[in-house]
Amino acid sequence: MTAASARQVGLAVAAPVLGILAWHLATSGRAFSLIPPPLEVATQWWDLAFGGIWDDLYSETLLSHTLASLSRVYGGFALAAVVALPLGMLIGRVAVIRDLLDPTLQILRPIPVTAWLPLAMIVFGIGPRSAFFLVFLGAFYPILLNTIFGVRSVEGRLFEAAAMLGVSRQAIFWKVVLPASLPSIFTGLRLGLGFAWVVIVVGEMTGVQTGLGAIIMEARQLSRTEIVISGMVTIGVLGFLSDQVVQALGRRLLRWSPQHG
Repeated sequence: MTAASARQVGLAVAAPVLGILAWHLATSGRAFSLIPPPLEVATQWWDLAFGGIWDDLYSETLLSHTLASLSRVYGGFALAAVVALPLGMLIGRVAVIRDLLDPTLQILRPIPVTAWLPLAMIVFGIGPRSAFFLVFLGAFYPILLNTIFGVRSVEGRLFEAAAMLGVSRQAIFWKVVLPASLPSIFTGLRLGLGFAWVVIVVGEMTGVQTGLGAIIMEARQLSRTEIVISGMVTIGVLGFLSDQVVQALGRRLLRWSPQHG
C-alpha cells in the first residue's frame, strides 16, 4: 500500500472512530440513558448475525432480513433504471415528448414517498409488492432527472464535429449523445440507488414480515433500541458497498474521461 493510499484509508477511518468514541462518551453518563452504548449494539449485531448470545427471536435472523431487503432494493432500483433511462433520453432529445410528459412528471416529483404509502397499500395490498413499488418510486426520479440533464447538456460542437467526421444521423445518439451523457447518468444511478436504500425502511412498513426495515420498525415498538441501531448500521454499510460498486462500474465505463477515469 502506498503512502497516499494509507493516508486515504486513515482519513476514511478517522471519522467513524471519532464518532464511535463520542457515542461511547455520551452514553457512558446519564445524558443519553435511552441510547445503548456502542459495545451493547455490537453485541446485539453479532447475535443478530450469528446467534449464540441471547438466543431469542431475533438471533441469527440478520441474513434472512438482509436478503429480503436486498431483493427489494435492487429489484426496485433495476426496474427504475429500466424505465427512467430510456424515458429520460427521449424527454431530453425529443421536444414533443418533453412537452407532453415533463409538466406531469414535475407535478408528481415533489410528492414524498411517504405520501404514496397509503395509496400503495390500497393498490398493491399489504406486503412486499407495496415495498417494491415505493423503492422503485424513490429511485426513479433521480435517475430520470439526471438522464434528462445529461442528454440536454451535450455540447453543440460535438454534433458539428460528428457531422464533419461523417457520422450519420442514425448513429448520432450512440456515437455522441450517449457517451457525452454517461457521467450524468451514473450520477443519477448513484443517487437512485442511495434513495432506494433510504426508502426501504418506509417500504417495509407495509406489513412485510422480513427485511431490515421490518425488523427496525418491530424493534422500535418493542423498545429494542440496540436492534434498531444494528439495522441502521447494516443498511448504512450495504448502501456504502452498493455505491462503491456503481462507482467502480462508472470508472470502468468512463475511462476515456479525464474527470472520471
